[in-house]
Amino acid sequence: MSTHDPALQTGIADTRRVIQDAATDITVVDMVANNLGLVAGALAVVYITAVICAVREIMYSRTSQGSVAWLLSLFFIPYVTVPLYFVFGWRSFSDYAKIQITLGRSERARRADELGLTDHDETRDWPVLSRVAGVPFLAGNTSELLIDGNATFTAMKEGIARAENVIFFQFFAIHDDALGREMADALIARAKDGVEIYFLYDDVGSHSLSNKYIERLTEAGIKVCGFNENHKFLRVLGPMRLNYRNHRKLVVIDYREAFVGGHNVADQYVGRSKRFGRWRDTHVRIEGPAAVACALSFVEDWLWASGNHIDLPQVSEVPMPGDESVLVMPTGPADKLEECAIAFVEAAAQAKRRLWITTPYLVPSLDVQTALAAAAMRGVDVRILLPEKRDHWTVWLASHAYEDTLVQRGVKIYRYTDGFLHQKVTLLDNDLVSIGTVNFDNRSFQINFELTLWFTHERLISKVEKMLEEDFAHSRLTWPDAFQSRSYIFQVFAQGARLLSPIL
Repeated sequence: MSTHDPALQTGIADTRRVIQDAATDITVVDMVANNLGLVAGALAVVYITAVICAVREIMYSRTSQGSVAWLLSLFFIPYVTVPLYFVFGWRSFSDYAKIQITLGRSERARRADELGLTDHDETRDWPVLSRVAGVPFLAGNTSELLIDGNATFTAMKEGIARAENVIFFQFFAIHDDALGREMADALIARAKDGVEIYFLYDDVGSHSLSNKYIERLTEAGIKVCGFNENHKFLRVLGPMRLNYRNHRKLVVIDYREAFVGGHNVADQYVGRSKRFGRWRDTHVRIEGPAAVACALSFVEDWLWASGNHIDLPQVSEVPMPGDESVLVMPTGPADKLEECAIAFVEAAAQAKRRLWITTPYLVPSLDVQTALAAAAMRGVDVRILLPEKRDHWTVWLASHAYEDTLVQRGVKIYRYTDGFLHQKVTLLDNDLVSIGTVNFDNRSFQINFELTLWFTHERLISKVEKMLEEDFAHSRLTWPDAFQSRSYIFQVFAQGARLLSPIL
């Protein structure tokens, strides 16, 4: 048969096609097999990682409810839960705890006693607070109550202008706006005069801070660091450990004066926001030994964030310019227990006549709810002042669900109507005042790094009482069936938001 025979040519072509199809099929099979191998490998990695996360959650659990939720999610939907766990559940601050040991937090009480700074009476009267803080009440301070942003930032800029040696500047949120640039200008001016300045910001709260803003500071010789900057655990285009935030707002001048409170550095905090209008907030300025304790809190944060030590001056005595006792209480996720919650539960337990609380967010744990309800049931005038306006939908919705629970148990809930309320102040009887950065939510009590100052002097207590009375005069009292009178859809959304309370 000739090789040019059409029938033969057709047969050869058909055979080639069969061979090519077979080869293609084999290639496809190989590709599928390889892809199946990759898929199986990926699944194996996910499940192994889920097991690691589950073991870690069991070993480092703080609440059984939260841990059970994580464990069930890791078991049934590991593909979704594993990455979420790394962001929201993986608590790893053993390195921060080591820093506390390295910098001698446990030795501070002894050192304060040696220098004659300890107020033994107040420390004995409030032993739980002192144990949580890890230091005693420090005597010999003066304090100045700073109501709203203009008073706060005016006093702060004056303090910065007085600086001769060192400034510690730390905020959760710093914006590159008019106020942010004013504060930068004030710091740069002192840096040019030779003052050593450390500038610490939270990566999440200050996520919009521009590189140009930071470059201005660094070019002036200011040391700048984001709180998670050198902790690149799962860092992709930013910090993935975003659930654990440094919420402290602190300025320390020459180890002799300090500013602590609710303000961040942004125009809205001085009432320049059309959305919020007046921004109701409170800061406090202290001068004396308590400023040194505030500086030690900053030094711990700076070492963890930057990896660099700040050499503290060795002093044989500390000036005591006043007669007020102050307790400086830094708290955070590096604590072995939920020590921030312990402190405020203890305050509620000690209340005999009144317990007034102002907070922008009300998302309390069951222990805190129980303490507040118990105080109200024994006849204490328990009041909680919340904002009428909202800035975060989910938290605002959840607060209404918790509001209903507490109102039913005798707690009086007020809603502030003269702008947006952001202050974090507690007044207990005529005995104790707290001013700081702590909100009444699970995030502040369990997750965030926070800072609270506690005061016992009647002078500041009287000023805070007058301030809060004015705030209550610009608020409305929530009636008992307010939540039930809202639409059913609102109630569903509020109760649904409440389910997210562990991370709100």
